[in-house]
Order: sequence, then C-alpha cells, then structure tokens
Amino acid sequence: MTATADYKPSGRLDASTAAAHEKSVKELLVGEVNSIAINLSELDFLSSAGLRVLLVAAKAAKAKGGKVVLISPKPPVLDVLMASGFDKLVQIQA
Repeated sequence: MTATADYKPSGRLDASTAAAHEKSVKELLVGEVNSIAINLSELDFLSSAGLRVLLVAAKAAKAKGGKVVLISPKPPVLDVLMASGFDKLVQIQA
C-alpha cells in the first residue's frame, strides 16, 4: 500500500534552512507513508544544500518502495532542478 505525505516549503531552501527541512521530510516517512509530494510553488530559492535535502528525501522514499514528486516549482527553482539533473532522478510536475 502506498501512502503519500504532502510537504510545502516556502521562502528559501539553502544552507541556513536545510537541516530543518531535512528533519521534516524524514519525519514524514514514518509508518505507512512511503512517498512525499513536495509542493515547491512557494519556494523562491534552491541552493545545493536544498538539492541535497531533496535527494535525501528521494533516497529515503525509494528505500521504503515509494517516491518523491516535486510539484509546481517556480521558474528559477525549476532552472536549478533541470541544470542539476534532478529531472532524471525525481518526477517534476510543472
């Protein structure tokens, strides 16, 4: 059975906020939950530290037989995701 949790970061996902976001997404993957839908519509900035958070989430979900889906990234965030090759690792829904 697949259970999906929703997560919606806002503002910046960078070195100063990455640890808190990583803790939050890991806490979502408990019990039946094995997938996370991450809504990026309110995220204004994504750094390499933020990419690492998304990668950790994707690996943790995959280990439970689930996945991470990134939803509605703003153009600057989508540019970072595409340039880093994240579109090959996780599903991105525009």
